[in-house]
Amino acid sequence: MLICILLIAAAGIAAYLLGSINFAIILSELFAKKDVRDYGSGNAGMTNVVRTVGKLPGILTLVGDICKGAAAVSIGRFLVFPYLYDRFEWVWLLPIYGAFFCGFLCMLGHIFPVFFGFRGGKGIATAVGIWLILDWRVLLIALALFLAVFLITKIVSAGSLLAAASLPFSTFFLYPLGGLTGQQANRWVVTVLALLFGLLIIVKHKSNIVRLLKGEEKPLKAKR
Repeated sequence: MLICILLIAAAGIAAYLLGSINFAIILSELFAKKDVRDYGSGNAGMTNVVRTVGKLPGILTLVGDICKGAAAVSIGRFLVFPYLYDRFEWVWLLPIYGAFFCGFLCMLGHIFPVFFGFRGGKGIATAVGIWLILDWRVLLIALALFLAVFLITKIVSAGSLLAAASLPFSTFFLYPLGGLTGQQANRWVVTVLALLFGLLIIVKHKSNIVRLLKGEEKPLKAKR
């Protein structure tokens, strides 16, 4: 039992620390010698990097955030929880639950990074990496909705909010996640977990929601 607790704690800490590696802050300092949080929207994310620093650091931020999300989820889904499930055979140790656990802590690390004064981003790019491992089908639907809204409005936050809201619905209808066989999780549990992801993203976009309602949210324009 002790080894189970220690390994789960280690997986959670590793996922949180991965999330705390904020590429927006690192790359804005590297490319422009400034903290992206002091400019534009003040958000430490890809969109603000594109606006205030440029396209290349913005693209690198996107790639970095996606990779860290995928890496964090992989720790739970492919390393720690499969080992624990094979050893203890407890249903709550299913790898998909480990994936959600590590993914959620990675998101918290991105939003509240311990390395950067707990002031991070809103988690969209990181969520892409997380859902790439959780279930690529759910991610595909979210990306399609995001692109449809973004191409019409050119507003990143509008597409992000709709994509986040779609997560629990897609998860419910596409169950089981990732085509799991022999180790099927509870459909309602994974739907609620997906709902928590969506709500976390939506709550972090509360200022964007206010601007959208007022018609003040700006379309994306890259710094030249």
